[in-house]
Amino acid sequence: MTLPAPEVPKETQFDLLSRYRSVRAETEQLATPLSAEDMQIQSMADASPTKWHLAHTTWFYETFILRELNPQYRVFDPRYHEIFNSYYHSLGQPFSRPLRGLLSRPSIDEIYAYRAYVDRAISTVLQGGGEERRLNNLVLLGLNHEQQHQELLLTDIKHALSINPLLPAYINNADAGSGENGQKVEALEWIAVNGGIFNIGASAGGDQANEGDNFCFDNETPSHPLLVQDFRIASRLVTNGEFLEFIEDGGYRQHRLWLSDGWSWVNTHSVQHPHYWRRVDGSWQQFTLCGLQPLAYAEPVCHLNFYEADAFATWAGFRLPTEFEWEVAACQLCTPDDLAAANLLEKRHWHPAASHQQRQLLGDVWEWTSSAYQPYPGFRASGDAVGEYNGKFMCNQKVLRGGSCVTPSSHIRSSYRNFFYPHQFWQFTGIRLAGDAL
Repeated sequence: MTLPAPEVPKETQFDLLSRYRSVRAETEQLATPLSAEDMQIQSMADASPTKWHLAHTTWFYETFILRELNPQYRVFDPRYHEIFNSYYHSLGQPFSRPLRGLLSRPSIDEIYAYRAYVDRAISTVLQGGGEERRLNNLVLLGLNHEQQHQELLLTDIKHALSINPLLPAYINNADAGSGENGQKVEALEWIAVNGGIFNIGASAGGDQANEGDNFCFDNETPSHPLLVQDFRIASRLVTNGEFLEFIEDGGYRQHRLWLSDGWSWVNTHSVQHPHYWRRVDGSWQQFTLCGLQPLAYAEPVCHLNFYEADAFATWAGFRLPTEFEWEVAACQLCTPDDLAAANLLEKRHWHPAASHQQRQLLGDVWEWTSSAYQPYPGFRASGDAVGEYNGKFMCNQKVLRGGSCVTPSSHIRSSYRNFFYPHQFWQFTGIRLAGDAL
């Protein structure tokens, strides 16, 4: 069982050209609040400049669709093949990731011209047909790839702006980070989930996509039966106020709460609170995409790494769910109404929101699980360059589920597997507690 996909009008359900134009326009809309100087900066090796995201997503279509399926296609600029290649070593040596912020050329105007050039070529290919199934699968992969970069664009620029002493906002939104500490926090309840043998993952027959909107990444396949024991899962996410209790109880100073690598991370970096939190005139505030805001105690705590999430769960006397428990719970508890109400990118809230009679399994924050990012039984990466997309990263990372406040709604589903290294925090990542059955 998988989470129902959002309804799409019949006349556009399989109109890839319309969907292509919509996704491409959304990316450029997200870049609109930024200056050329904003788009150039790279604040750490894990992040990329906005300008690079705009170009790399375009490179993806040019490389895997236009150059492969259209022998008459002429590339916009052959030099772009190296500098906008992310990690596809089978296509050549990618430009060094930590140095992307040094690429002052091409200019942002040239990159927008590159996008327009490729968009015209893709439109021609889609209108002309051709190897329809292969073409459709690659376009759907490209669109979902670009939606991943829409989220990265926002989290990367948030980190970059947070370093600026001016603490500039990406966008002004009076509804985000309101700091209403009087907000009522929904009581945390425990939902009992009966165990059994469940089909985990997406049913895509090993392909990147099926017909229509039934897209999945290869790391969500193959669907396979798995025994899950009875368990309990929290009815909502952990809040800022609850995490503040952990801090005030000395959570960052108690070594017994932490995994060994986590305790080394705490001491190496002198960590005392979540990354975007700060004390201002005796009060807690946090940096958001809407600038510095008072810390709202009822909102989900976010930008925690796996070590922090695990330490909090240990302190609270519970644990993080496995990715399989999370998927089973989402399939049983989520409805199309939950997806429609979820705080995802289209809501334009730009920040996690306090729970209002919602379980928050979708949106707000990516939820850390205790599961290592590993291949499902029978997984095989394809032998072409596209096969480098996911498989080679299945080592030393943890799985996250559920999407965040900057995840596009058409991009999330119950089988979706996000993954990050345990020390990484710059994504909208948070906590849902779980426990064994009573």
